[in-house]
Amino acid sequence: MKQSIKDIFKRHGWRLDRALHNFVYFYFYKPYVKGAEILTKTTVILLGWIKPLKVIPRFIFERYHSKIISTGDVTKILSLEEDIDLGKDRNRRVIPFKYANRILFKNPKFIAVMDCPCALNQKGERCEPLGKCISVGQDFAPLWIENCSKKYNARQISQKEALDIIKQARASGHITNAFFKVATGGISGVICSCCPKCCVEFMSTKLSQKFDKNIKMYSESGYSVKCDSAKCTLCGKCGEICPFDAVTVKNGNYVYDKKACMGCGLCVEHCPESALDLYRDTDKLLPLDIDLLKKEMDATK
Repeated sequence: MKQSIKDIFKRHGWRLDRALHNFVYFYFYKPYVKGAEILTKTTVILLGWIKPLKVIPRFIFERYHSKIISTGDVTKILSLEEDIDLGKDRNRRVIPFKYANRILFKNPKFIAVMDCPCALNQKGERCEPLGKCISVGQDFAPLWIENCSKKYNARQISQKEALDIIKQARASGHITNAFFKVATGGISGVICSCCPKCCVEFMSTKLSQKFDKNIKMYSESGYSVKCDSAKCTLCGKCGEICPFDAVTVKNGNYVYDKKACMGCGLCVEHCPESALDLYRDTDKLLPLDIDLLKKEMDATK
C-alpha cells in the first residue's frame, strides 16, 4: 500500500468510511464530481419544493464547501515557509460552516497541481487553464502525485509555479477558492480556480438558491470593494467580470451591491483605470489571511 493511502487511514482513524471516501474522491475525481453534480441537482429539484426536506440539501452543503480568497491571501498561503495549524474555526468567524473548517497547511512548500474535474466534464471546448486544482501540503499533494499523475496529470510544482497558475486563471475570470470537505479530513489544503460557468459548486449553489436562499456552498472572502470616482470612467469592465452581479454601471452611474459582493477581487484586478480597491470589511467574515488569523485565532495545541 502506498504511503499516501496509509496516511489517509491515519488521518481518519476509526472512520474507515471517510478514509475510503477520501481516496475515492481524488482517485476517481472526474466521475466523482460528475456524479456529485447529478446527485445534487436531483436532490435539490426533488426535495427543494418540500419545506421539511430542505434539511437534506443543507446536510450535503455543510460538508462540502469553500472560502473565497483574494489574490493577496492566496499569495500568503503559497509563500508559506513553515507549517500553519490554526485549528478549527469553532466560532465560524472565517469558515461559517458547521463541519470541515480546520485551517491547516502541513509542509506547505510541497505543492501539486492536477486537471480540474469540472473542466474535464465540460462538453465542447474546455475551460482553460485545465491544470488549475492545487494542493498545498503533505495531506493531499503526495496522494495526488502517487495516484493521479497518469489520469489527471498530477505533478509537483514550485510555489512560484502555483502563483503563476492562480494569476493566469484570475486573468480569465476564475475565482480563487480554498476547499473544505468532511470526507478529506475537514481541513484546508486544496485551492481551486473556479470558473463560474462550469464549476459544479457554483452551478449547484445557483440552482439550490432558487429553492432556499440560505443554501450556499461557498463563503465570502471578508472583503468589500471601494471605488475612486475620480478615476472611474464608467467603462463597465467591472460588471462584465463580476460573477455575483454585485457591481454594474447603470444610467451613467457606478452601482455596488455590498451584500451580493463576495470580495473575490476580480473587478479590482480587471479595472483598466485602477479605480477599485478591496478593503477589509468588519461587517463580514474574517478573511483567510494567514497573518491576520495568527493573531485572531488560537492555534491548536
